[in-house]
Amino acid sequence: MTSRSIRWAAVAAAFLPALAQAADLDGSQLSILWGVPFAGILLSIALMPLLAPMFWHHHFGKVSAAWALAFLLPFAVFFGPAAAGAGIVHAMLAEYIPFIILLTALYTVSGGIYIRGNLHGSPGLNTAILAIGAVLASFMGTTGASMLLIRPLIRANDNRKHVVHVVVFFIFIVSNAGGSLTPLGDPPLFLGFLKGVEFSWTLIHILPETAFLLGVLLALFYAMDWWFYHRKEEIQPQDPTPDDRKFGFDGGINFVLLACVVGLVLMSGLWKSDVVFNIAGTEVGLPGILRDIGLIIVTVASLQLTPGSVHADNQFNWGPMQEVAKLFAGIFLTIIPVIAMLKAGVDGPFSAIVRAVTNPDGTPNPAMYFWATGILSSFLDNAPTYLVFFNTAGGDPQVLMTTLAPTLVAISAGAVFMGANSYIGNAPNLMVKAIAEDRGVKMPSFFGYMAWSGAILVPLFAIMTWLFFV
Repeated sequence: MTSRSIRWAAVAAAFLPALAQAADLDGSQLSILWGVPFAGILLSIALMPLLAPMFWHHHFGKVSAAWALAFLLPFAVFFGPAAAGAGIVHAMLAEYIPFIILLTALYTVSGGIYIRGNLHGSPGLNTAILAIGAVLASFMGTTGASMLLIRPLIRANDNRKHVVHVVVFFIFIVSNAGGSLTPLGDPPLFLGFLKGVEFSWTLIHILPETAFLLGVLLALFYAMDWWFYHRKEEIQPQDPTPDDRKFGFDGGINFVLLACVVGLVLMSGLWKSDVVFNIAGTEVGLPGILRDIGLIIVTVASLQLTPGSVHADNQFNWGPMQEVAKLFAGIFLTIIPVIAMLKAGVDGPFSAIVRAVTNPDGTPNPAMYFWATGILSSFLDNAPTYLVFFNTAGGDPQVLMTTLAPTLVAISAGAVFMGANSYIGNAPNLMVKAIAEDRGVKMPSFFGYMAWSGAILVPLFAIMTWLFFV
């Protein structure tokens, strides 16, 4: 080893303990101004596609990186490089990398399955596809179900004039509400599973809320789609997709690989190992490492084993995945101080939110937990938001599953259902939007989509509050 290598090793040895000590950020000591970069990236996602669409299309990754640096550089100056480094390491290793690896695996495997044949997008067929997707979402994840069904759904309706409502309701139902019944469906529920919530608990306790929401949404969709379908000049004279192939599936090996993804996720939650690696203050367990390695192997296997014709028929490309990866990298970094401030509870800048979910006698208020978790999950990542309110309600899974079951239902439902309120509430939302736009569907803007969710979802959530949480 050279003298220069020895010096660098000495510096690293001195620096790593500081990183470890800086891993936990005390949100009670932060000003709310540290949330400005996070607000900035959200506003960029909302406004720049409208104000500067060409610039955004070519440079959204740079904008995301700029907002991340707008947080990290001042943070390193005020709190030291060790704290900034620990924040990056924790956000990447504990949250972002596992998140992206799982999404990439589901995106790749689902993109390797081609549903052959030309379905015709009638109101009945479209409603059936959404209903099937809602069921699949709880067992193959909202990302997997969304990526499997969005392409054939768009293809089935490519001879129709009005398609936007089909994709919007698909996001409501398949990309969000459908994933509420098992820990496999949505990341917040999987985190609860890792914390000790029983696998079947959500299926038993959230079924009434899920059945109500999905039932009403499917009925509303059918009525709206029926109205559009029977309008004059709704159906084009010539269908862009010819009726020359029998219905079936190509790329069937990916069904096996999809089962591997489900098995790997379950393994990481059920297998308890004492082997833990501490990397700059962030603990990474052996089950999680093996899960992520397995998911990478599954992704590579799918790319190698899927015939090129299947990817061509699916118009498979990495554009939607790149958009999610770049934007969520910035979101996961800029959200660091926001989550820390929320975790500080009544001692942090967001103490009013924490106090709002508690009754005067100190008991939790399920209705307020539903809305607080839901509103924050609409714009923050719903997984850490779930954890914040899970811990605010006591954090004991045995108590939350029994005595405080209505509170845990409210937290779970708010995190999953209200992820549909905006494009950034849940990762599949952006992916579905990108795929639809890539196929010529003129999707609503950020605020345009929120007009849809505000008109349809918010009133339903208000009714659900009265029915289930008061």
